[in-house]
Order: sequence, then C-alpha cells, then structure tokens
Amino acid sequence: MAEITAALVKELREKSGAGMMDCKQALTASGGDIEAAVDWLRKKGLAAASKKAGRVAAEGLVAALTEGASGVVVEVNSETDFVARNEDFQNFARDVAKVAMSVKGDHAALLAAPFPGAGKSVADKVTDLIATIGENLNVRRSAALAVSDGVVVSYVHAAAAPGLGRIAVLVALESTGDKAKLEELGRQIAMHVAATNPQSVDVSSLDPASIDRERDVLAAQAKASGKPDDIIAKMVEGRLRKFYEEVVLGEQVFVIDGETKVSKVVDNAAKSLGVPVKIAGFVRLGLGEGIEREQKDFAAEVAAQLGG
Repeated sequence: MAEITAALVKELREKSGAGMMDCKQALTASGGDIEAAVDWLRKKGLAAASKKAGRVAAEGLVAALTEGASGVVVEVNSETDFVARNEDFQNFARDVAKVAMSVKGDHAALLAAPFPGAGKSVADKVTDLIATIGENLNVRRSAALAVSDGVVVSYVHAAAAPGLGRIAVLVALESTGDKAKLEELGRQIAMHVAATNPQSVDVSSLDPASIDRERDVLAAQAKASGKPDDIIAKMVEGRLRKFYEEVVLGEQVFVIDGETKVSKVVDNAAKSLGVPVKIAGFVRLGLGEGIEREQKDFAAEVAAQLGG
C-alpha cells in the first residue's frame, strides 16, 4: 500500500473539497489510490461530484481554424499570459493551427511537420522560440473534425485575437441542408459546448467506464438511505438520468434558450431545413486543462534573491 503522505492528503483535499481527516481516512481505505479515494468520499457524501480532478494552471492560447467541412484546434502553452499577448506568439499559434490542418490534427505528425518558412520542424521551431523568448513553450495537443457533407464550425471563448483564446470548440454537423443555416446552428451549439463541457454527443457514445463508476457511486449513496432494493434500483436509475443530463450533449438543456434539450434543438432544425441533421462530433480544448502550476512563495523567492 502506498504511503499516506501529507502531500497525498493535500492533493485529495484539493480535488474533493473534503476535510483533512476524511481525506486521510479515504486514502487509507483505498490503499493510497487518489481516484478511488475520491469515490470513497463521494459514497460517504463527503465530496461533491462536480469537483474537477485537475486544475487549469497553464498560460498560452488555444487556436481554432476551419476550412470547408474540416476544422482543427490546437493548444500552445507559455509560462505567462504576458507572452500569450505577444503578437509573435499569436502568429506562431495561428501557423501551428495551419500545419495541424495539413496533417488532419494528428499531434505526432504536427510536431514532425515542417514549420512554414523555417526550414525545420514545428518541434524545432518551438526550441528556437524558447531560446528567443526566454520562456518555456509547448505545443501540447491538437485535434480535428471533418464531415463528408455538412459543416464544421468553430467558436473561441475569451478571444485574445481572431481564432485565439482560452477555450476553443469545434462542432461538426452532418447534413445536406443549407450551409449558412447549418453554420448558424453549429456556432450556437459550439457556444453551448464551451459553456457546459459535455463528455459525449449522446448516451451511447459515453465512456462505459464513466457510467459504471457513476452507477457504483450512486448505488452506494442510495443504499445509505436504508430503503428496499427495488426502490434503491429506481433511485439509481433516476439519478443516472440526471447524470446524463449533466454530461451528455444531446441530453443537456440548450444554454441559448434555457429550456429545450440540445437533441430537440437539432430535431427542430432538421424539420426547418427539410433534411436530416446530425451532430457528428465536437471537440473542446480549455487552456491548461489538467496541468498543475507549481505554487510558489513569492515572498520567499524575493528573500532568497536578496540574500543571494
């Protein structure tokens, strides 16, 4: 069993919002496994299901680019927001997105691909920029969407410049309908995705492991009520439907009108256009998702520099 260190307890407390002693007990019960400890706390009603497993703690930009029925998003990280506001860095992020489009979003291929006008790869260009800017940079990830007939629409939230910001979303709609109307619908759905961060388009495409994990937690919570097994089963299924409404795009309430399910919005659009419309996929990149920034004691840094 892993040693239950103070650092491990602190990490669990930050992830779950639970008390220090509860976190220590959860880690002991789960053999030091952080994710299992989070589930243990949730089953005991000591942690909120909505707590994020990671913290957003990186600077830089996400970029979105669409061409016809294709689109890409990329994340380029810097150490400070000051660098992210620099025009050269912004142009670099745009160029990286263009290269990503040429390799259909494949990240390994992106890093190995020639950087425009540099005579070297994207990865080597990053190395050059690190030396020039004096700050660590990273082309962290990329993704792409494409449809044979329809549109791919992008939306960038908190835009620092056209196509660049802190959240970038692609939404792909398959349809033979009017492209301008499809793009309008796609942009609204992309704005919704930026706001709600769903996990999947529909229930059938949701990660089975995610469903099993949630069902296990809900069953443990329901059993604590002391009700009969048949009632517990109904409670679990009811709460699972609520879970779907939170994480599945088609089951979410459309943020634009606050009352219609997204799946119904798409159905209504199909009736209006006179042809089928399908959400073929979406991608959402939030700047710095899952990256922990080192917590620094500024006063201690200053004192150390003065003392040195």
